[in-house]
Amino acid sequence: MIVIMKKIVAAICGFLPFLLLAEEFAKGVVFEDLNGNEVRDSGEKGIPGIGVSDGSNIVETDAKGNWRLPVAEDVIYFVLKPSGWMVPLSKDLLPRFHYVHKPKGSPKGTKHAGVAPTGPLPKSIDFPLRRQDEPGKFSVIFFGDPQPRNQTEIDYIAHDVVEGIVGTEAKFGVTLGDIMFDDLSLFGSFNKTVALIGIPWYNVIGNHDLNFEADEDRFSDETFERVYGPAYYSFDYGKVHFLVLDNVEWSRRDDGRRHYVGNFGPRQLAFVEQDLARVPEDRLVVLSMHIPLNITKDNQSLFRLIENRPYTISLSGHTHWQAHHFIDKHAGWKGKEPHHHIVNVTVSGSWWRGAKDHRGIPHSTMRDGAPNGHSVLTFDGHRATFDFQAAGKPADFQLRVHAPEEVAQAELADTYVYVNVFAGSIKSKVRMRVGPKSKWIELRQTPEKDPWYVAMQLLESRNKQVQAVNGATVSQHLWKGKLPAKLSSGQHLIEVATTDMYGREFKGTRIIRVK
Repeated sequence: MIVIMKKIVAAICGFLPFLLLAEEFAKGVVFEDLNGNEVRDSGEKGIPGIGVSDGSNIVETDAKGNWRLPVAEDVIYFVLKPSGWMVPLSKDLLPRFHYVHKPKGSPKGTKHAGVAPTGPLPKSIDFPLRRQDEPGKFSVIFFGDPQPRNQTEIDYIAHDVVEGIVGTEAKFGVTLGDIMFDDLSLFGSFNKTVALIGIPWYNVIGNHDLNFEADEDRFSDETFERVYGPAYYSFDYGKVHFLVLDNVEWSRRDDGRRHYVGNFGPRQLAFVEQDLARVPEDRLVVLSMHIPLNITKDNQSLFRLIENRPYTISLSGHTHWQAHHFIDKHAGWKGKEPHHHIVNVTVSGSWWRGAKDHRGIPHSTMRDGAPNGHSVLTFDGHRATFDFQAAGKPADFQLRVHAPEEVAQAELADTYVYVNVFAGSIKSKVRMRVGPKSKWIELRQTPEKDPWYVAMQLLESRNKQVQAVNGATVSQHLWKGKLPAKLSSGQHLIEVATTDMYGREFKGTRIIRVK
């Protein structure tokens, strides 16, 4: 009897580790969803070598597609989409690549609902993937800060931006945060509007997408997580690796007030380090975030992770102006070449302010004098080409020429012509001539407030019927030069040509009158 008892105890002890593993680990399969029903059916095999993460760790599926990660009370498990595969999409074309595990649900007492209690962990969390063709050259649409306050402003987005890109050949889109302007109940209406474009749409979290009642950063994303999933993740498309990051850190100050700062934090940076370890050095890495890198506290920690890679580019929103930063040693960057960081044009421009056009939509020009709109990045191997698209304008509307309506001959030599090249950078060249037979004059890039915008803002501020745009900010893409000292009286045509960093030329004109 004693011998039998010893054998039973030994058997239990031997099986105990497997019981503990069942309680302490989440597990599942990444499989090929042949019929697209998002359920693993007979004959649908697991896919090996696919990354799965809990936001802290990344594991790869084994030969049969199995994965396993530690269990926590508040965790989102998600698959890292590889090239040539696609995750399921919601009715609103939002990628569904995650499982939220919050047994007790989100904390109560917030204005906007978080995640409902998910209950016990499923026996298997399976992620379906389906094959898709992904070309080496493709385009992606980027929205900065749509930021609607209400349904009226979602309608502005629909007519001002969305209608113009329905049926686009771009493969997917990304919103770079501030999807909303605090009212998170509008996520659904916004998503349905953007879905009409007809392509999958990824989302970055912004400071206006948070639950403001939260005291800790980890609880500030609850509504975003319910609608979109994890606040940071990665995926591959073609030969490009995309990292979507959360650099909006929320907390309560010592004085009791809640606030945010730009910060990635150690947990997310650990994810980035593991993620990039799986990405070949010859791949272009594209990082999307909300707050620009130059005002993110722990940007140096991110720099250390990407600066030795030969091909990187990043985008942000937040500031409501357009800029190209080339981050170099003066900003702590130690890479061989400067890092190109794009502060993206915003959909909402100046927060949907300004005089309304014939459609009843505010012009909402951004504070640097550039129009509201969106951008398109075209990827071809290691190369990424940026295109600025002004809302409601033709694609070649890339600059604005500003000069007085009338100039006295005696004042010609002291009169400036200003050119706002909306997507201009330190790598742009701008020149002008007055008259078809005159010589071209090279213009000088100047960090100033756009005088066209300053004058327009002043006029609007005097009109009580208009919600005027905000005051001007220094423009990073403004050029100026003086008029020729000798011009005859009468009308003259100013021609301007700009060449961008990719060697493409755009033109603009303005007529002035000399008296």
